[in-house]
Formats: sequence, C-alpha cells, structure tokens
Amino acid sequence: MAVFAVTVVYGPAWDPATDRREQAGWDEHAEFMDRLLAEGTVILGGPVGDGTDVLLAVEAADEDELRAVFAADPWHADGTLAFGPIQPWTLWLARPAVAAG
Repeated sequence: MAVFAVTVVYGPAWDPATDRREQAGWDEHAEFMDRLLAEGTVILGGPVGDGTDVLLAVEAADEDELRAVFAADPWHADGTLAFGPIQPWTLWLARPAVAAG
C-alpha cells in the first residue's frame, strides 16, 4: 500500500457562517472518518494552518482507490468538502502512535 498526503478543502456546500462541527452532516462525516481511522486507511489527520484545510495521511493502493474510498464520505458526496492536492508520501520517520488532544 502507498501513503498519500491528502489536502481536503471546503467544497461548494460548505457554510462559511457555521463552525466545522456544526456543519450539516457532521455526525455522519465524523463516523465515516472514525471508521477509516479504525481500519487503518487514515493514518493521521487534522486541520492545518488557520483550520481552513485539513491534511490527512491516507494509505491506499493508488489515487483512484483513495478517491473511491472518500466518495462514500457524506461530506464529499454532498459537496461540503473537496480534494485539494493529493501527493504520494514516502514516510521515513513515524512514531508508533501519534495523537494530539
């Protein structure tokens, strides 16, 4: 499996007047992401910079598989989120467990 650095950006359905966890469909999106984390598809992720974008480390056979997996995300399906850059990422350094509060 390859690892990809995936940038996720606001899509056309994003409500700029509403916080991330108050967007329509937050619970369903969070459940989907938690499942990807539990399955090992998502290695780590979270908002970067000012919080507008999210950076994910994702394991997938190739970019087509990655896009197919995220097509089932309610927020990708309804346009709340969209893909920014997706780049192959060769991980040379990693701790066994990475978590932040």
